[in-house]
Amino acid sequence: MRTLTLNRPHRRNAIDAELWQALADAFRAVAGDRTVRALVIQGAGKAFCSGADISVPDNAHPIYRMRALTDVAVLLHELPLPTIAKVTGPAIGAGWNLALGCDLVVAAESATFAQVFTKRGLTMDLGGSWLLPRLAGMQQAKRLTLLAETITATEARELDLATWVVPDDEIDPFTDDLARRLADGPPVALAQTKALLHGGADTTLRQALGAEAGAQGLNFATADAPEAFAAFAERREPRFTGRWSIHRPPIRPENGS
Repeated sequence: MRTLTLNRPHRRNAIDAELWQALADAFRAVAGDRTVRALVIQGAGKAFCSGADISVPDNAHPIYRMRALTDVAVLLHELPLPTIAKVTGPAIGAGWNLALGCDLVVAAESATFAQVFTKRGLTMDLGGSWLLPRLAGMQQAKRLTLLAETITATEARELDLATWVVPDDEIDPFTDDLARRLADGPPVALAQTKALLHGGADTTLRQALGAEAGAQGLNFATADAPEAFAAFAERREPRFTGRWSIHRPPIRPENGS
């Protein structure tokens, strides 16, 4: 398990150009590190993230600035491991969409959420136009973005925009336990489950069934499926590793060389 902390508490963890790059670098590093089996994203201090930092002048063309956001959104979406947003305090604009881009959202009771973009004369970014209708439905997505209302954690849960709402003083142990449970799971099967769910939303039933069959074949080629069956029979917890279980014969040198 790894925890990634947005560490600009003096700006309520608003994301500037340097932090956008740091997020992209961190996601690439996590994607390439098979020892990391769950990722928690949190904010330092009393906020999760107040969005992009618009207080810092940036003379770069907007297309280049938006590429940084696009990289972060795609990298987060495609991470081959479970991701958890641990939201304490405000999650605003791109900060809220960063949380929605995670697989699961744990919100403290005091957390607040807002798609603030139209109040700034802007439209949503970091995947908000794709995420919100899929999670909350089109009408609620329109309500949240057109009116730019601030909602509570309870309202977010009712709209399926938070997975759990827990008391503020319980969010640390709750999230730690959740991350541990995910990290103890079968990494290959979890990665493929996540990919199937993402892909299944935009495919036909026949395409989804084909993808499921291919993924299941890969699962049976790991040591995790036999381990799970053995653990079930022996009434114990399985120990998942994600190891490939197909053994290839050794390569034998020819002509005694």
